[in-house]
Amino acid sequence: MSTAIAFDFDKARFNMIEQQIRPWDVLDAKVLALLGEVKREDFVPEAYQPVALADLEVPLGKGEGQCMLAPKVEARLLQDLALQPGDSVLEIGTGSGYLAALMARQCASVVSLEIDPALAQQARANLQAAGVKNVDVRTADATADQFAACNAGAPFDAIVLSGSVAEVPPELLALLKTGGRLWAGVGRAPAMRATLVRAVAGAQHVEQPWDVSAPRLQHFPESSPFKF
Repeated sequence: MSTAIAFDFDKARFNMIEQQIRPWDVLDAKVLALLGEVKREDFVPEAYQPVALADLEVPLGKGEGQCMLAPKVEARLLQDLALQPGDSVLEIGTGSGYLAALMARQCASVVSLEIDPALAQQARANLQAAGVKNVDVRTADATADQFAACNAGAPFDAIVLSGSVAEVPPELLALLKTGGRLWAGVGRAPAMRATLVRAVAGAQHVEQPWDVSAPRLQHFPESSPFKF
């Protein structure tokens, strides 16, 4: 009788960091340590756990675009944001709660909005099981009523769009503190760019340092008066 060999998540996590994350120019020691500590597999649906640490987007639900971002994308956006212990963060698109858990380890608090009630409930359960207490997952359409759901807790030190949009809505930029920053994948496939907007002295400084591929966030407008 054969005995099944348990999957070695620790080895897979080491390989993820060394073979996926570091080669993508993620060299921040704090980010690398965080990826080694927060167990991504605990936030992945059971059917996909064997590929939890693979270089791919993991499906989460039945809706189009419902997936976890690839590990290297999550790692590099964390490096770009450079969160600080006292920061307050707004995340749009909770998904499994994994990115929120990573950010929660670096900042004071995370408000995370998820449009899908089932995903929101699962994310709450995942975060509770992981012992994460400074993330508030709310079931809400971030875009409704001129982004009204995003106002609770504003202004924020950081805003993260866990997916892509055609353009960054100005309503979200207005919720940043001076010195705050917003991260999003911006553009249309195949030409999307990781976009970091910094609020400085009444203006916005925009950086688009690397290519990214990310699913569309639901209900975000495909056109906007705000232009980069």
